[in-house]
Amino acid sequence: MDKGTLIVIGGATASGKTDAAVQLALHFGTDVISADSRQFYRAMRIGTARPQEAELLGVPHHFLGHLEITETWSAGRFAREAETVLQRIIAEKGIAVLVGGSGLYIDALTKGLDPLPLSDPRLRETLRRRLDQHGLEPLLKELYALDPATHERIDRNNPHRILRALEVCLLTGKRYSDQRTDPSDRTDLRLIHLAMEIPREQLYQRIEARVDRMITEGLIEEARGLIPHREQNALRTVGYRELFDHFDGTFDLDEAIALIKQHTRNYAKRQMTWLRRDASWTWIAAADHERRIAHVENAP
Repeated sequence: MDKGTLIVIGGATASGKTDAAVQLALHFGTDVISADSRQFYRAMRIGTARPQEAELLGVPHHFLGHLEITETWSAGRFAREAETVLQRIIAEKGIAVLVGGSGLYIDALTKGLDPLPLSDPRLRETLRRRLDQHGLEPLLKELYALDPATHERIDRNNPHRILRALEVCLLTGKRYSDQRTDPSDRTDLRLIHLAMEIPREQLYQRIEARVDRMITEGLIEEARGLIPHREQNALRTVGYRELFDHFDGTFDLDEAIALIKQHTRNYAKRQMTWLRRDASWTWIAAADHERRIAHVENAP
C-alpha cells in the first residue's frame, strides 16, 4: 500500500504560511493541522494573528483556538493528539497539510520527541519566581553557564522554553543540548517540507503592517481582558508581554508597539535560522502557489 503524504509548511511569522497551507489543502482536497502553539488558545486571537473563518476558505483546520487560556499544553500532548487526527486524515484522504511557526511542535509530529524528564513542580515554581522577580537575564546567564549551546539557539522571547531548558539541566546534571538526539524524520509517511522564501525587507514590512493591524483590530483591549491570566505560560509571549508592561507603566503605548515589532522581527529571524539548519526544506517563493503544488505532485 502506498504511503500517505504529509506536506509540512514552515516559515517565519507573517510570511504567508496560512495562505500557502489553504491553497495546498484546497488543491489536494484535504485538511490542515496547525502546529502554531500560540494559536491554540481561544482568547489569543488578535495577538497571534490566528486566521479567521473567511481566510480558511472552508478548509477544515485542526488545533486552532481549541484551548482555554488556563489549560496547559505541551509538545508531547500535541504530538499524541495530532497523531490521532493525522492518521484519520491520511486514512480518509491519503494526504494532509501541517503548518506552523513552532519548530518544536513540527518536530514533535514529524520526528518525535527526546525522552526528557518530566517537569518538577517545585523546581519550576522556583524558576518562575526568579523570572517574575528578576527577569530573564539572570536565568539566561545561568543557562549560558550550564549549557552554552542551548543558550545560543534558544528563543529568548519564549520564557517557557528557557525555564524548561534550565529545569532539564538542573534535574539531570547534564546539558540540555547533550540530551537532544536530533531524531530523523518518520518513515511511515512521505514527508514533503516546504519553506516560505521571502525577502527580508518585505517580511519586515509585513510584520510592521500586521502589528499595526492588530492594534487597529483591538489587541490592546484583548490584552487588557487577559490581565487576570498574565502569569499563564501562553501569555508570556510577544504582543502580550509588552502590553502588560505598558499597563504596568513601564512603557508608553508607542514604546510598547515598537517593542512588539522589534521582538516579532527577532522571532522571525530565529524561525528562519531554525529552518535553514535542516536541508530537508525546499524553499519556494511565498506567493508561488503553483510551484508548491507542482513540487508536491512531482516529489518522489
